[in-house]
Formats: sequence, C-alpha cells, structure tokens
Amino acid sequence: MSKKPNIVLVHGAWAEGSCWSAVIRALQAKDYTVTAPQFPETSLAADVARLRQVLRRQSGPTIVAGHSYGGQIMTALGADAPNVAALVYIAAFGLEQGESLGALLGGGPPSPALAHLIVDEQGFGWLPEEDFVGHFASDVDPKAARVLCAVQQGLSMSTFEDVMGTPAWKSFPTSYLVATNDEALPPDAQRMFAKRMGARTVEVPSSHLAMVSHPNDVVELIESAVAAVDDDREARASVATAR
Repeated sequence: MSKKPNIVLVHGAWAEGSCWSAVIRALQAKDYTVTAPQFPETSLAADVARLRQVLRRQSGPTIVAGHSYGGQIMTALGADAPNVAALVYIAAFGLEQGESLGALLGGGPPSPALAHLIVDEQGFGWLPEEDFVGHFASDVDPKAARVLCAVQQGLSMSTFEDVMGTPAWKSFPTSYLVATNDEALPPDAQRMFAKRMGARTVEVPSSHLAMVSHPNDVVELIESAVAAVDDDREARASVATAR
C-alpha cells in the first residue's frame, strides 16, 4: 500500500470529475491514491459537505487540489478540514474572509468566457458552446472541448452571493498555478489570490482548463506540495527525536 499522501481533486463550475483524467492517470502511475468526486454545484454548502464526506474517507494526510470554483469549495473548509495537509489552487478562486464571488466578479466587465452566461429558470448558470470552446477551453482541441462542454454541470447562481468565512488557506500550506492565457478568471486576479495567500506559485501559458491542456504542470505542482509536506514532517520528526 502506498505511503504517499492521498490526492483529492476538486472540479470547478461547468465541469465534472473527469476533467482531471490526464492528471489522475499521471498521479496513479506514480502510486498515489487519487479521488476526484462529483460535486452537485447546487449550493456552496452542499459542495463543501461533499468535500468533507470525501476527506473523511481518506486514510492519512491528503493534498487537496481545486480548479476554478473548486478553489471556493476548498477555501470554505476553513481551519476544520479533516486529513488535509496542503492546498493546491489551479487557476482557482481563493477568497478572503468577507468576500463573495459576486462582488469580486462584479467589479468589472465579465470575462470573455462568462460574457454570455445563460441562467435557466431554476437559477443555474450555463456556458454556451461557442464561449466554452473559444474562451473557456481555448487551448484544448476543439473536438475535446465540445465533449467537455457537453458534460458541463450548471452552477447555482446562489453561490455568487455566499460570503466567505475564515479561509482554509490561512491554516494550510498553499500552492498556486496561474494560467496566464485564462479568459475566464483573469490572470491578474489569480496572481492577487496567490500573493496574499503567500502561495508557492508557478505560471503556465494555459487557458482556464490547465489540468486538461497542461496536466504535467499540474502534476508537477501537486508533487511539489507533497514534497513540502514530507519535508515538514521529517523536520518535525527530527525535532521530536532531538528532544
């Protein structure tokens, strides 16, 4: 059985767990135990409850990596996050206490990927195929991007009004991948999140879907988070032995 930390992957809005497929294959080949659950996206509370459910099922330290709105989910865990050892943000929201997605995104014109968001009668937002392929997944093969669009999950618009409590990134080591060609979440906003987190940061010339178009960079950042956790664990063990 692997002694490596577990990896839990949190998908974002207009996506589902299989968007991590290339990352999952690479991590499993390196003998990691990986879980990429489906999130209902019916409310932030429901999504956080699903993540807690998954985390409780992990045996031992766990690295949580979240993409886009998935960053909102893992940030909302707060300091009480069972088994979590580190957080990895992939072009993801990392809000501060008191902030909301709606206030953040409402501070300027919508990004190209979100400019024509469709809100249905049940209050869920959806991306039109043209914007999904052309902006959300701009560096993904168009045929593959159309498949990703076909399986997108609508996001409850209520999530834009949720105000962040104490963010989890204040309690755990963080890493951040900035997607420099992102047309959904502006790269400068990503840099701002990473800076105030004090996150270990890398920049990749990627669209919003970095885990699809640049899976090796995502895996490398996750493994660097694992290495940092291992180094910290060894340092603490050394101190305990010295005592």
